[in-house]
Amino acid sequence: MPEIHITYLNGPDIERLALTDAEILAAIEDSLAAQGRGETVIEPRVHLIPEPGRVEGHFNVLRGYIRPLKAAGVKIVGDYVDNYKKGLPSEFGVLNLFDPETGTPTALVDATGITEMRTGAVTAVGAKYLARKDSKVLGHIGARGTAYWNVRLLDHLFDFEEIRVHSRRPESREAFAAKLSADLGKPVTVTEDWRSTVEGADIVVEASRLSEPTPLLRTEWIKPSAFVVPYGTMSAVELSLTDIMDKLVVDDWGQCKGGPFGSLRAHVNAGKLSEATLHAELGQIVAGLKPGRERDAETLLLWHRGLSTSDVALGVALLQKAERMGIGQRLRYA
Repeated sequence: MPEIHITYLNGPDIERLALTDAEILAAIEDSLAAQGRGETVIEPRVHLIPEPGRVEGHFNVLRGYIRPLKAAGVKIVGDYVDNYKKGLPSEFGVLNLFDPETGTPTALVDATGITEMRTGAVTAVGAKYLARKDSKVLGHIGARGTAYWNVRLLDHLFDFEEIRVHSRRPESREAFAAKLSADLGKPVTVTEDWRSTVEGADIVVEASRLSEPTPLLRTEWIKPSAFVVPYGTMSAVELSLTDIMDKLVVDDWGQCKGGPFGSLRAHVNAGKLSEATLHAELGQIVAGLKPGRERDAETLLLWHRGLSTSDVALGVALLQKAERMGIGQRLRYA
């Protein structure tokens, strides 16, 4: 057997690579289009809960394949809501990439940053196709790692006149706003409650960190014609939220229709979100197979659970840039 080597990219490597907003968005948009054309395989995620009832945390295992990139991958990411008490991020991840023709491992990549970037990119690409083009006010709930990329990539596309942010802990939301303001070069408003964040906003993103489902985001606060993205692990929305929507869009129905977690889990269980009420998967819209926003007056919702193919796409983009820049380590596998 010939020698086999894998490429290893750690967290500092990924920071040095510094994918631009445009590079991140392009990789994710291309992967969504491939999904819409049927050129991907997405296996519904599975969960490992090591200490149910004792430790607030679990692992997600995501598996996917993208034919145009000739890459398959498996990502394992932890989701531990109380990690901030230990000075740690709530999510750590590792991505393994493989040659889909032979099964040979090709890369091992720190996926913590990938998880944050790709989540924000799906939010932003969704807004590109589903939000009003003249959206000027963003209301964002949550300050975890993915939240930063939600705001940054959305602002890259829309150049908001007003950005409002809120999270449960004052120190968290203040630091979040300060970093965003410095990086975006514009003021970011810290709000004291959910209502003042959401009410009247053109785009609403709910990325809260709840320990159990709690309807903190009221349907009556949603502005007609708004674009709403709820994706907390535990639901923070009312059951009536889907009733006001002209179109319901998900990233992958196979993932959204089952499993114990997700912001619209109760809506699926109640039949409010089903194959009959679902307008499209986002990839179908990106690929041009189904329409996105058709009228300014539409009120639209995107629920994304997180796509394994987004992880694979960003992993490949990082590896390609790393090769060009001579970054990363080559490790002997066999």
